[in-house]
Amino acid sequence: MYGKKVKLRALLISLLLVSAILSIFLVLKSLEENVIYFQSPTEIRNLSEIDNKKIRVGGMVKDNSILINPDKITFVITDFKNEINVSYSGSVPNLFEEGKGVVAEGFLKDRNFFIADKILAKHDENYMPPEVKEALEGK
Repeated sequence: MYGKKVKLRALLISLLLVSAILSIFLVLKSLEENVIYFQSPTEIRNLSEIDNKKIRVGGMVKDNSILINPDKITFVITDFKNEINVSYSGSVPNLFEEGKGVVAEGFLKDRNFFIADKILAKHDENYMPPEVKEALEGK
């Protein structure tokens, strides 16, 4: 019915299509595992279940909340509705201070306590991460 060339081309096209679909699936799956979602303290408070995924928590550093110990820094992130206590071991960015925007990356211990392994601070006095700005504006 079909010649040998037509069958060979159909097989080649089928293999290329299957390999392309498989490649796209693997890329999307690996990106899904590496995405870190931003959440405000209010969103964390409303979580139905706490899982052990790495997340980002953002908001403002609460005034008079920074406590510096020799081995760690503790502070409170607020979105002016709810708060979360953060513990961080390491050096903080130069622009990290009370009353300024911050994003902490790490793991939730519970709804009130967050262990950060990275602190991100804004670049100048007018910059605020878009996620923090949207969360504070209630969008």
